Amino acid sequence: METYQQTRQSHWDSIAQKRDNWRGMGKWYHRRLIEIYQYLVSPNQRVLEIGCGMGSLLAHLKPSYGVGIDFSEEMIARAKQRHPELEYLQMDAHDLSSLEGKFDVIIFSDTVNDLWDVQRALEQTKRLCTPHTRLILNFYNHLWQLPLTIAQNLNLAAPMLNQNWLTPEDVDNMLHLAGFESIQFTHEVLWPLPLGGFANRYLVKLWPFHNFALSNFVIARPSPQPENSSSVSVVIAARNEAGNIKSIFERVPKMGSGTEIVFVEGHSHDNTYETIADEIPLHPSTPSLLFRQPGIGKADAIRLGFEKSTGDILMILDADLTVPPEDLPRFYDAIVSGKGEFVNGVRLVYPMEKEAMRTLNFIGNKLFSMSFSWLLGQPIKDTLCGTKVMWREDYEKIAANRSYFGDFDPFGDFDLIFGAAKLNRKIVDLPIRYRERTYGTTNISRWKHGLLLLRMVAFAARRIKFV
Repeated sequence: METYQQTRQSHWDSIAQKRDNWRGMGKWYHRRLIEIYQYLVSPNQRVLEIGCGMGSLLAHLKPSYGVGIDFSEEMIARAKQRHPELEYLQMDAHDLSSLEGKFDVIIFSDTVNDLWDVQRALEQTKRLCTPHTRLILNFYNHLWQLPLTIAQNLNLAAPMLNQNWLTPEDVDNMLHLAGFESIQFTHEVLWPLPLGGFANRYLVKLWPFHNFALSNFVIARPSPQPENSSSVSVVIAARNEAGNIKSIFERVPKMGSGTEIVFVEGHSHDNTYETIADEIPLHPSTPSLLFRQPGIGKADAIRLGFEKSTGDILMILDADLTVPPEDLPRFYDAIVSGKGEFVNGVRLVYPMEKEAMRTLNFIGNKLFSMSFSWLLGQPIKDTLCGTKVMWREDYEKIAANRSYFGDFDPFGDFDLIFGAAKLNRKIVDLPIRYRERTYGTTNISRWKHGLLLLRMVAFAARRIKFV
């Protein structure tokens, strides 16, 4: 290993010196990498880049605290000179014992191909992670070995020593061995040369072109560890639901260190608000809050409820009780166990009661689920089930970044799912048995709201898939 490292250190020192007067043809590739990482990594986070080279990628991410490490003394010297606002350290990825602190994002960009022991390098980062830290790795596809070799021989690309032959499956396995869980795989950069915009933004995301991408990306998280007992807020948007209120109080179970119910009443034509107000003092053992919705739409009501709630975990329960409140502990278990960071209810697995969902609505939900799964790179079987569960701290980040996707989702489902995906959170589906409504009628307009959701999918495709 020592000889291996010394050879590579000398090699990358010489590349750093060469780049003082030579640029080659790699600038378009690196520009595209920066664009991808700027989508994956929000500004003002604590970011560590392992194998940072001259530090350009880290600097473009605008971290609140940025650390770049590289074992090449010449690379680090240039990084410090070019980006003095960040911290750059000469250090071997196989031994990070002297590095202190926790990071929100840890990056291995075109690094793992060149390491002596990939698993060991990944293991070194474990103590630098929080439960919500994301590892992002990109490494090249060996289908490009011949064109890269030709470019190097023509002095158009930086020469490389023998590289590890890594597939996404290899990296996934080593992440697992090192104590991490892969969340998402993507393929990027189809044409690393001028005029590659259309190919790199659109074609590379489609079959069969994605098989020929130059770079494989993997997003991973530390293997989940069960959380300590957490408090829960069950947020309920209630419009024309007076007949269900008593059952809600009776059926919502106690979870975690404490469970509160947050009602947001939305301009009902019946006496929903008054019914909730009358029921609250009858259930003194259940902390409850009641608010009148200032705007319109379920999304607006849920946002108010989330803002006013106090729990560590935020749950949405539809007031029509088509999702049984008795199922909520399963959502709680899924999130505190770490199996998922965003738990999405699924109505499309078990048989439904006869009138629970109209046929066209069922078909529409199936189509939306396929669109979502493709857009997000994670399987999403049911996009519009009202029951969704997330950590408060994640919701606050979603809310802060809401303008990225726009604000025209009337239900809030897309807003939350897209937001969780943008944060690179692990999304899991939890099947439930969907029940027939026993009181009132649905507030959903099939055609009007269906068109709005199609519009949301098209918008999100530009903001998530084709970036």
